[in-house]
Amino acid sequence: MKKIIFFLIIFIGFYSCKETKDTSFKIGVVSDCQYCNCDIKWDRYYKKSPQRLKEAVKTLNEDTLSYTIHLGDFIDKNLESFDSILPTWKKLASTSYHVLGNHDFEVKDSLKKEMLKKLNIKNRYYSFVEKDWRFIVLDGNDLSFYGTTSKEKAQQTDSLFKLLKDKNLPFVKKWNGALSNDQLKWIKEELTIATQKNQKVGFYCHFPIFPIDQHNIWNREQFLAVIKPYKNVKLFFNGHNHAGAYELVDNVHYLTFKGMVDTENTSAFAKVNFNKDTITVEGFYREPSRKLVIK
Repeated sequence: MKKIIFFLIIFIGFYSCKETKDTSFKIGVVSDCQYCNCDIKWDRYYKKSPQRLKEAVKTLNEDTLSYTIHLGDFIDKNLESFDSILPTWKKLASTSYHVLGNHDFEVKDSLKKEMLKKLNIKNRYYSFVEKDWRFIVLDGNDLSFYGTTSKEKAQQTDSLFKLLKDKNLPFVKKWNGALSNDQLKWIKEELTIATQKNQKVGFYCHFPIFPIDQHNIWNREQFLAVIKPYKNVKLFFNGHNHAGAYELVDNVHYLTFKGMVDTENTSAFAKVNFNKDTITVEGFYREPSRKLVIK
C-alpha cells in the first residue's frame, strides 16, 4: 500500500510540474539603427546611432534576455559602416539575431555576401524556437532590385513588379521587396511543423504587412493567404516604417517598431516579455509600451 501511495505522489507531482511549466521569457528588440557617417536627412541622425545603440545594449544587458533581435537596416549604406556598430552589438549578453533590411544591401554587389558574413547570417530566412514559440525570420528582400543575387530571382523580381505596378498599390516601390515562391513554400512548411509541435508562431520581417501604406512587402496578399489557415500565428514584428504602427487583424498582432536613427535627441528600442496569454512591450524613449493579448 505504501508503495502505491509513493508512486501516486510521484505521478501526480510529475503532471503538476508539466502543467505549470514556465513558458515565459523576455527579449530585446531594436529596429533601424541605420548607421552611416552621413549628414542628417529626413530627420535621421545617422552619426548618433552608435551612441544610441551603446545605450540600448547597456540597458538590455541589465536584464536577463533569451535573445535580442534587430529588425533590419542595421546600416544605411557602405560596408565599412558595420565596423562602427558591430563591436557594440557583440557586447550583448544575450543571443542575438538579425533581420535583413533594404539598406543592409546598400553595399557594392561584390560585397553583399561579405555583408551577410558580418551579420553572421548563414541563411537569409530562417527560424528558431524559444520555449513554446517558433519564430520565423523572413527575408523581404528575397525578390528586390537591390538584394537579389541570382539571374533567376532578378527575373522573378521584374515579373512581379511589372504585374503589380499598374494596380495603384501604395507599396509597390523599388525600395521594397517581396517573398519568393520558394520562401512562401518554406513558410508553409514551418507553419506545419509548428502546428504539429503545438507551437505558437511569431514572424520577424523588415517590411510590414499591416497597416497598408508605402512600406509594405509587395506580395503581402500571398503571405496572408499562406498564414490564414494557421490559428497559431500570433504576431508579426517589423521595422522599415520609422514612425511605427500597430494593427490587430484576425487575432494577429502586427507591430512596427520605431526607428532608432530618427530625431535629434531621442532613441527607440524595447524589451518584450512573453507570457502564457500576453505579450508586454516595455518601450524606451519613442517606442510606446503596450500589452498584447494572445487568443
